[in-house]
Amino acid sequence: MNDKVIISCALTGAWSPKEKNPAVPCTPQEIADAAYESWQAGAAVVHLHMRDDKGNGSMDIEKFRESIRLIREHKDCDVVINCTSSGAANLKEEDRLAHFIGIPEIEMGSCDIGSFNWGDSAIFDNSPAFLKKLCDVYDKHDIKPEVEIFDYGMLGNTKHYIKNGYIKNPVWCQFVLGVLGGMDATVENLLYLVNHRPEGSVWSALGIGTEHLPIMYATLALGGHIRVGLEDNLYMSRGVKGTNPMMVERAVRVVKEFGKQPATPAEAREILGIKPFVL
Repeated sequence: MNDKVIISCALTGAWSPKEKNPAVPCTPQEIADAAYESWQAGAAVVHLHMRDDKGNGSMDIEKFRESIRLIREHKDCDVVINCTSSGAANLKEEDRLAHFIGIPEIEMGSCDIGSFNWGDSAIFDNSPAFLKKLCDVYDKHDIKPEVEIFDYGMLGNTKHYIKNGYIKNPVWCQFVLGVLGGMDATVENLLYLVNHRPEGSVWSALGIGTEHLPIMYATLALGGHIRVGLEDNLYMSRGVKGTNPMMVERAVRVVKEFGKQPATPAEAREILGIKPFVL
């Protein structure tokens, strides 16, 4: 599996504005269509956020349920379904947990392993008490945590949660670089995180906005997996708006040019320790 690279596609996020790029999916049908097309293009994993009727981030369980139902209506599609635990502002804990408890098709879930100031607008609150509840829900419902790491201190948190049995190996670390309040999206910062990651972990990385390509190339050089999609970046290049499938297609080309192969969803599940999916 050393020559296999997992390509994840984060389809919409909670904040990417449709006004800046009409390809940003907002309705369950749009999200499901983007997921299917991204899988066809070569994504092994799709990362799902939901939007309300005004296009704002939402944790509405029925929107998650409908989006996943529409994805799985495609009987040929075995893409790994990964859902956010932090897709809207001012959330209650139960809002962040309900879909993981109530929707058995969810295979992965984000685990933002610390709190910080998200830019100059809000506190991204992930208290130890909440994280322990989240990890317990993931364990009970056989959901793979996607441990999202925004700065070096979160690596210490990750190692603590592994040591105390809240997160099990192989740990899936997603390095998120370029959010104001976290680490800048530089190759130097990525290298530092990679060199200090938990022993035996599997890792992926992304750069927000204009830094998505340098971080993608560096990630491949360092032996990691990659994430693309309109949650993280709206453009293919300056002034050229992208779509989720276009970003996946470029990632596939880059992976192959690097001498590796995109992992299939089945291969991604094997790498990540997720149970096989039955079509």
